[in-house]
Amino acid sequence: MSIANLVLRAVPGAFVLNSGIGKLGMDEGTAAYLQQAAAKGVPSVGEMTPEQFKKFLSYGEIAVGGALLAPFVPTRVAGAALGALSAGFLAAYFRTPEMTQDDGIRPTQEGMAVAKDMWLAAIAVALMLGGPKR
Repeated sequence: MSIANLVLRAVPGAFVLNSGIGKLGMDEGTAAYLQQAAAKGVPSVGEMTPEQFKKFLSYGEIAVGGALLAPFVPTRVAGAALGALSAGFLAAYFRTPEMTQDDGIRPTQEGMAVAKDMWLAAIAVALMLGGPKR
């Protein structure tokens, strides 16, 4: 694995893994709030209970972070996993008017925390297009 791929995988991998671990202990109210926001981008998550959504989100982030950090997972596969995760986050961002300014792209103060997922999407594309098979 090249140094460039190592950096492209390790930094978001550690970030996403930590985020998923942090969500394991979230309470039902926080899970319900995040679920409501996520359902704007991915409507099927609205059919889950808050407890199911909490597990789905936290375990999903842990799996993606782990895939990015595991050197035996092919780079393109790890990039695809990161791309799927960031696509879900960005779908909610672009479908929530309060998160973007009038142009529908630039973030408002409320959208700044989710807009950072554009960087994750860019890293995912770099891994999928430029990464070696392993």
